Amino acid sequence: MPTILHRHQPRLARELKDTLRLAVPLVLGQLSAVGMNLIDALLAGHLDAHTLGSVAVGASVWSLALVAAIGVMMALPPSVAQLAGAGRREAIGPLFRQAVWLALVLGLVLGIAVHEGGAVLVARIGIDAELVPDVIGFLHAVAWGAPALALFFALRGLGEGIGLTRPTMYFSGLGLLLLGPIGYVLMYGRLGLPSLGARGSGMATALVLWLEMIAFATYVVRSRHYRDLRLFERWERPNPHALAELLRIGVPMGVSLFMEASLFVAVALVIGTLGTDVVAGHQVALNVASVTFMVPLGLAMATTVRVGHAVGRGDAQGVRDAGLVGISLTLLAQTVSAGAMLLLPRAIAMLYTDDAVVIALAAQLLVLAGLFQFSDGIQVAANGALRGLKDTRIPMLITTFAYWGVGMPVGWWLAFPHGFGARGMWMGLIAGLSMAALLLSWRFWKLARGPLPGTAGAAAASPTLFH
Repeated sequence: MPTILHRHQPRLARELKDTLRLAVPLVLGQLSAVGMNLIDALLAGHLDAHTLGSVAVGASVWSLALVAAIGVMMALPPSVAQLAGAGRREAIGPLFRQAVWLALVLGLVLGIAVHEGGAVLVARIGIDAELVPDVIGFLHAVAWGAPALALFFALRGLGEGIGLTRPTMYFSGLGLLLLGPIGYVLMYGRLGLPSLGARGSGMATALVLWLEMIAFATYVVRSRHYRDLRLFERWERPNPHALAELLRIGVPMGVSLFMEASLFVAVALVIGTLGTDVVAGHQVALNVASVTFMVPLGLAMATTVRVGHAVGRGDAQGVRDAGLVGISLTLLAQTVSAGAMLLLPRAIAMLYTDDAVVIALAAQLLVLAGLFQFSDGIQVAANGALRGLKDTRIPMLITTFAYWGVGMPVGWWLAFPHGFGARGMWMGLIAGLSMAALLLSWRFWKLARGPLPGTAGAAAASPTLFH
């Protein structure tokens, strides 16, 4: 056994190096993306508590569209990765063009849903009446960015699938640099413009999304790294079979992300009935948790690509190595974030606001956020590994059960019958994320020990595992 382990160490070392090479730009890109939410929160918080509460609720509803777009378009990285791993780069261009068609339709649908449905939802769910007009203003403005968001993730998925993750970092960073000044001008009313508050925040986000997407598309057209893929030498009509395959993989991913995000949104909306200060404290804690979540999410995206490449080349041990390395790196990262939240909750909250009441509430919730860092990291890492296998249906059922069969009922039970309020809802988050972490990690290791999808004997040996 020691001899076998010693021989296996070089493989794990290479896997660690390759995963980090992919993951570091992805983590920085994800931090830039969530940094946009951080900038919105900071700008709103230093304007007034009302604007912070409005942006908090509006951003929660917008996040449903965001995760739907991300989830469906996440069908592209593992699909591209498996083609690249199998040496079939000539098939990547046609697949990408179909993904662009999908992104266009998806973006339009989500934009309309946010503009019309989001406003109806907010007006009817019991949010503090003082917040409703500004929340609706935010949603009406940010909805125009939905098509750009979907197209941006199509471009991201292409690059990540072939192992080019630095463009994600570059253009997400561009958005971060642009949002601060644009948001400041529109929200506070500078350069002769009126102060638009929460609506200005939505307008700034939508504008930056379009600028990011246009810059990324220009880079892809001109860069030599994409030239052999012949992405734009022809343009096919929508192919029902190709679109159906992307949807077969992507829709369950979208549902999985939606189940998690909708749990957080539901928690935010329930907390929204407890008053403006509670909403603001919740938003501060959630924003911090969202920032730290970008590290395991970036690692999970890299794990998806590494697992997909291993599947493409028929390397079963490579699949297991990629999963092991991805989950191990995630646990290491979460140890750091958990320590910061548990040891420095008040200091972190004071970065967001000067309001003593909001700081006290946020600090209580940050301690709970620190407690779920490990389960949150494990569930996203395991899900990333499963995406590399294109295993999406069972994870969808797992996440639905974990978040809505465990997380929400436990949170509601603790928040209201037992009087824990916002803390009770956050305890429900801990329960849901822990259940998801347990079941998703079990699912990956079960599949990783079996035959690879598409390899000889896979269907016969386990007809339900990958279908």
